[in-house]
Amino acid sequence: MTMDYFLLLCSLLLPVVSAVEETLMDTKWATTELAWTAHPETGWEEVSGYDDAMNPIRTYQVCNVRELNQNNWLRSDFIPRKDVLRVYVEMKFTVRDCNSIPNIPGSCKETFNLFYYESDSDSATATSPFWMENPYVKVDTIAPDESFSMLESGRVNTKVRSFGPLSKAGFYLAFQDLGACMSLISVRVFYKKCSTTIANFAVFPETATGAEATSLVIAPGTCVPNALEVSVPLKLYCNGDGEWMVPVGACTCMAGFEPAMKDTQCQACSPGTFKSKQGDSLCLPCPANSRASSGAASVCSCRNGYYRADTDSPDSTCTTVPSAPRSVISSVNETSLVLEWSEPRDLGGRDDVLYNVICKKCLPDRGMCSRCDDNVDISPRHLGLTQRRVAVRNLQAHTQYSFEIQAVNGVSNKSPYTPQFSAVNITTNQAAPSAVPTVHLMAATASTMSLSWLPPEKPNGIILDYEIKYHEKDQGEAIAHTMTAQRSNARIEGLKAGTPYVVQVRARTVAGYGRYSSPADFSTNLQTDPPKSLQEQLPLIVGSATATLVFIIAVVVIAIVCLRKQRNGSESEYTEKLQQYKSPIVTPGMKVYIDPFTYEDPNEAVREFAKEIDVSCVKIEEVIGAGEFGEVCRGRLKLPGRREIIVAIKTLKVGYTDRQRRDFLSEASIMGQFDHPNIIRLEGVVTKSRPVMIVTEFMENGALDSFLRLNDGQFTVIQLVGMLRGIAAGMKYLSDMNYVHRDLAARNILVNSNLVCKVSDFGLSRFLEDDPTDPTYTSSLYFMLTYSFAYPQGGKIPIRWTAPEAIAYRKFTSASDVWSYGIVMWEVMSYGERPYWDMSNQDVINAVEQDYRLPPPMDCPTALHQLMLDCWVKERNLRPKFTQIVATLDKLIRNAASLKVVTNSTQSSGVSQPLLDRCVPDYTTFTTVGDWLDAIKMSRYRDNFVNAGFASFDLVAQMTAEDLLRIGVTLAGHQKKILGSIQDMRLQMNQTLPVQV
Repeated sequence: MTMDYFLLLCSLLLPVVSAVEETLMDTKWATTELAWTAHPETGWEEVSGYDDAMNPIRTYQVCNVRELNQNNWLRSDFIPRKDVLRVYVEMKFTVRDCNSIPNIPGSCKETFNLFYYESDSDSATATSPFWMENPYVKVDTIAPDESFSMLESGRVNTKVRSFGPLSKAGFYLAFQDLGACMSLISVRVFYKKCSTTIANFAVFPETATGAEATSLVIAPGTCVPNALEVSVPLKLYCNGDGEWMVPVGACTCMAGFEPAMKDTQCQACSPGTFKSKQGDSLCLPCPANSRASSGAASVCSCRNGYYRADTDSPDSTCTTVPSAPRSVISSVNETSLVLEWSEPRDLGGRDDVLYNVICKKCLPDRGMCSRCDDNVDISPRHLGLTQRRVAVRNLQAHTQYSFEIQAVNGVSNKSPYTPQFSAVNITTNQAAPSAVPTVHLMAATASTMSLSWLPPEKPNGIILDYEIKYHEKDQGEAIAHTMTAQRSNARIEGLKAGTPYVVQVRARTVAGYGRYSSPADFSTNLQTDPPKSLQEQLPLIVGSATATLVFIIAVVVIAIVCLRKQRNGSESEYTEKLQQYKSPIVTPGMKVYIDPFTYEDPNEAVREFAKEIDVSCVKIEEVIGAGEFGEVCRGRLKLPGRREIIVAIKTLKVGYTDRQRRDFLSEASIMGQFDHPNIIRLEGVVTKSRPVMIVTEFMENGALDSFLRLNDGQFTVIQLVGMLRGIAAGMKYLSDMNYVHRDLAARNILVNSNLVCKVSDFGLSRFLEDDPTDPTYTSSLYFMLTYSFAYPQGGKIPIRWTAPEAIAYRKFTSASDVWSYGIVMWEVMSYGERPYWDMSNQDVINAVEQDYRLPPPMDCPTALHQLMLDCWVKERNLRPKFTQIVATLDKLIRNAASLKVVTNSTQSSGVSQPLLDRCVPDYTTFTTVGDWLDAIKMSRYRDNFVNAGFASFDLVAQMTAEDLLRIGVTLAGHQKKILGSIQDMRLQMNQTLPVQV
C-alpha cells in the first residue's frame, strides 16, 4: 500500500479526538520588554500598545518606506524545542497600503519574510549568525489579507505557518522587512499533539505530531483495567493536525467484567450475575440452581446438591443426580435371569443417564451379601448401560442374589453419596452341573486304565457321583459301557489289550446329570500284565533307572563343558546362558534371585516367595485394564492389624489350564523375591479361592509411556532425570541379584502420585521366543534343561527395545537390559514418542546393524544423549553397568548446569540422512494444517490455529512464539515442539528466517 493511498484512506475516516495545542512562546502575555535583537538598530522598534480588550501588549513596528533598499531583521529569543519535531507560528500584524502613502519611491512593500535558525544552545549574538537567508532558513513570505490607509483603523491579519523537522535543542525566529510599513502585534509559537484517549478499551497516551504535515505517528496502547487483548498490536495513528486516526487492535473486558461508561471502562459483574468469557457481552443472571455471592464472578457456583459435569460449560445450568430406576422386573430361568426397569422419575435435569447393575450373592444363614464372582456374566455389560435391560448368566443354582439397579448421569461422580438404586432379590432354580473338564489318563496296562479329572467349574450343588462312559473306538456308542465313581478318579478293568477306547465323564447332583466331557481317546498296552509282585516293584525300578541315567548325563555334560573351557579359555561368543542356571559369584550376605521354574513343583515357589492372602481381605472396586491372563483391577486390601490400602489386582481368567495357572503365579514368585523402592511391591496372592489373584501396590499414574504422552512438555529436565535415576536404581538392584528383565520399556514402568518410577511386568521376562532349530541351542545341555524342567516356550521379542545380540542370538544379559534402558531414556526425554517412529521391525534391525542410533529428542541435554549412546554400544562388554549409570545420573543431578547444554537434534548420529528424515514430518504430505498438527501430536490446538486464521502452511511458517502465545499455546514444551516443527517446515521451504524460541 502506497503512502498516498494510505493517507487517502485515513482522510475518509473520522478523527477520534480533536487536536490539542501546546504553546512554546506567546508574546501576547509579555509584561516587560521583549528585547529581541534588531538589525540594523534603525529598523524594527519595540513599542507598547493595547489590544482590542485594552490589555497592554509589546509590539514591534517598522516603517522606513521613504528610504530605498531596506533590509531590516528582527530575531526572537531562544525557544527550546521540547523534543517536538514540527512547530507552528501564529503571527498577528497590520500592514499599511502603499497607495495610501504619498510621495514614496516604488520600493514600498506590503509583505515580510519569516525565517528560523536551529541551535543546540542560546548562542546567537548581534552579529552571529549572519543576517542573511543562509544560515537562516526561510519559512514563507507573509502577505496580509487586508491592508489599511490613514483614513481607516488598523486591520489585524492573522497568519499561521509551520516548519520542521527540527533536530536541535531549540531555535530562533527571524522576521525580515524589505520596505513595508507594518506592525508585528503578537507572535505565538506552538505545536500540536493528540491528547490521551480511550478507544476499543485501550488507553493511548498523549502523542506529539510528526515532522511533516502528512506524518502519522504510531502510539502504542494499553488495555484499560480488567480488560485483555483480543488482537495485537494495539496502536493508534496521530496525524499532522493532532487528530487520532485508524485504530488498530482491540481489548475486551475479561471474564467477570462488562463494558461501562460508554465502552471506556470494564466494571465488575454485580452479585447474582456472571460473565464466563472474555468479550464485549454484558453480565448475565446466574443459571438455574447456581449463585454468585460476590462481584466479578466468571462462573456461578452450584447450590448444595447440584453440580456441573467436567464437560459442561460454565454458563450451563447446574443439575443433580437422578432418582432411582423404577419398576424393576426379573425373569428367572434356572441359573439365568433377565432384568428390566423403567427410567427414573427425576432425571436430575440431564439427558445423559446411564445405568449400572451391581450383583451381590447373599448368605441366607448370615444375612450378608458380597459382590458376585467374576464368572457371573452380565450382558451386554454391568456398567454404563444405555438400554434398560440386561441378561445375567452363570449364576449358582439354588442361591439367593440381590441386584441393585443404579441410575447415574454426568454429575453422579461429583456427588459424595452413593447413586440411588432399586434392588431386587431373586433365588435361582436348581440346575444340573456343567460339563466335566478334560479327562486325563494316569496309567494303563493291557486290561486296565486309571483315569482322573477335575470337578465341573459350576457344580450347581453337591456332586453325588460321576458316570464314566467308554467304548471301543471302532464299535461306536451303540455298545458303550458305563460305570460310576464317587470321586474324581476311577479304574476301568476288563479291557482288551492294545485297543483304543473313547472315554467320557459326567457329574450328577440332585438336579440330575450334567453334560459329558469332550471325548478322549486312550489305548491299553499290548503286553500282558506282569505278575502282581513285579507290578508293585515296577515304579521303584523305573524311578531308580531314570535317576541313574539323568545323573550320568549330567556328569558327562559338565565334564564336556569344563573341557571346552580349558581348551578355549572362554565361552563361545554366543553360547546361551539360561538365566535360572547361572552360578554367579555371590557376595556374602547378598540375596540372589532364584528362578521359580527350577522347582519341581512350581506351587512350592509360590508358597516360599509369595504371601497367601485370604480372599475376604481383598475388595475389587473396578476394572482398569486387561492383562495376558485376565483382568487388571483396582481394589482395596485390609489385612488384620494393618490399615486399608489401595492395591492393583491381577486376576486369572476363568477356564485356565494348569500351565496358565503356573505361568500366571510365576510372576508373583519372581516379584516376591524383590524388595526395593523402585521395584513394584508384591502384597501377596490369592490361590485358595477363585479367581486366583496377584495383589501389588497401586501406582496412581499408571504406565510411564502413556503418562508422559498425557503430560507432554510439563516437566523440568531435573524431574525427567529424577525418573530415569529411579528406573536405573531399580535395574541396578535386579542386576545385583543376577536377574535379567528382558522386557525393559517405558510401558513396563509404573508411576505413582509422587512421580516415583518402579520397574514392573516380570511375567513376560521368561517367555521370549527361543528357536530350537537355531544351531546355538542344539547342544544336549539345552535339550536336557528344556525338557527335564519344562522350560516354557512362546512369546515375541520387543525388537525396538532389544539389544542386537539378543535379537540375533537370544543372548539376554544385564548388558542387554542396559541397551533397553537407553531406549527407555529416549522414551522419557521425548515424552513417550515411539522409538524409531514408523520404521518396520526389519528396518530397525537393519538400521541398528548399520550403526544407526536414535538422534537426541528435542531439548535433550547433551550429557543424557551421550549416556544413551554409551548404552547402545554394539560390543556389550563396553556398555556401562547399571552401577555406573546411577552414579552418572547422580552427578548430573548434583551439577544441574551440565543439563543446560542441549544437543543439536539435526545431527546425524552416524547415519545417512534418509534414515533421519523419517523423524521430520514433510509438510507437503499433509492436506491441511490440522493434519500436520495431528502428525506432531499437537491436535489439541487445531481449533486455535483455525480460529486465529492460520489455515495455510505459508502463514504457519511465519509464526513466532508471540503468535503461539496469543492463540492459546501457553505450555513452554508445546511451544518448543511446534516451533521446532515450523523450523523444519521453513527449511523445507528454503527459508532462512529464524524462529524465535
